Parts: sequence; C-alpha cells; structure tokens
Amino acid sequence: MAEEVILLDYWPSPFGTRARIALAEKGISYIHKFEDLPNKSPLLLKMNPVHQKVPVLVHKDKPVCESDTIIQYIDEVWNQSIPLLPSEPHQRYMARFLVDFINKKVYESSIKVWMGATEEQENGKKELVEWCKLLEAELGNKLYFGGDVFGFVDIALVPFYNWFIVFKKFANFNLETECPKLVMWGNRCLNRDSVSKSLPTSEQVYQAYLEFKRGW
Repeated sequence: MAEEVILLDYWPSPFGTRARIALAEKGISYIHKFEDLPNKSPLLLKMNPVHQKVPVLVHKDKPVCESDTIIQYIDEVWNQSIPLLPSEPHQRYMARFLVDFINKKVYESSIKVWMGATEEQENGKKELVEWCKLLEAELGNKLYFGGDVFGFVDIALVPFYNWFIVFKKFANFNLETECPKLVMWGNRCLNRDSVSKSLPTSEQVYQAYLEFKRGW
C-alpha cells in the first residue's frame, strides 16, 4: 500500500507553495488540505501544536514543519529522481545560505510592500531591488541557481517572484530594468509545470491583497 502523504496548506502562502512545487517536481501524489487559518483544523493543531502554522507535511502520520525543511525532507525520502539540493557540500551549504537570505531579507521586505503604508512600502521596494540585485549576481548566466537543474533555491524564491508581478500592479514595482536576468529566470520558472500548477495566479494574489486591505 502506498504511504499516505498529506499537505496542510493555505493557498496564498508562498511557503505552502514551496512544498507544492517540491512535491510536484518529485511526482508525489498527496492529499491536499487547505486550512482556514482563523479556524485551524484539529489535524493542524495536532501536527504543529507549537507554532500552529502551515505548511505541514504529514508522512507516515508524522509531521514535517517549515517549508525549507519540508523540501529537504522530500528530497531525502524520495531520492530516486533528480535531486533538489546539490550533492557537493559547499554548493549545498550555499543553497541553504541563499534560502535563509530569501526567508529573512526578501520575505521581510515583501511584507513591507504588501502591508505597509506609503513610506514603508517605498522602503520595502528599495530593499527588494537591493536584495534582487544580490540574487541576480549569484544567478549569473545560469539557467537556475543550481546551474542547469531547477532546485532548492529556485523553489524558495519563485513564490515571491509571483508576488513581485502583483506588486507591479498596486505598488509600481518593476525589476525589468534593474534585474533583467532575474526576470528571465522568473519567467523560465513560471513556465515549468510544477510551478505553474502550484502557484496561485497573479489575479488571485491581487484579490487576496484587496481583501486584506479592506479588512485592514
């Protein structure tokens, strides 16, 4: 009998999207359960009683929490296909370093654009351009951050690239002039089936933004 895999998720979450993409890249069938975060399910409270956050991957009735940990777990358990993390130790370290950078710098500045008033939003946009220039320098002329192979860093960053598209709509945020190679990378990622079928559409993200602003 196949082992049951469950993903507890919230559809607009960039972190939940990471788990979806990793599962899709590995071709793993799973039960997808979207959470109503104001009314968390008993399963979420059981599987992540400390933080009570999504995403949570449930495998063999055991939880794996935090999106970057989930990606690494998926890569280690379902290791028959192309790996998501590099095998060479220093490259593996660099991938983890960049994902940590994305989790802290890119996410925090994105939240300023998403939630902030005018001045804070402008500061967030300036910071994002700075972080994206650093990431573009790391990308260089490669197809993906891992070279020719789509992997860990790409999975971590592309949900935020999807946000950047929406930021263009309501915050006049545009990377095409400052970071053209990163924009090409983002569009390349969006054309992958694992990404396009896992991400919410830009319009869905924009509607989520409008709902947030109405309730703010």
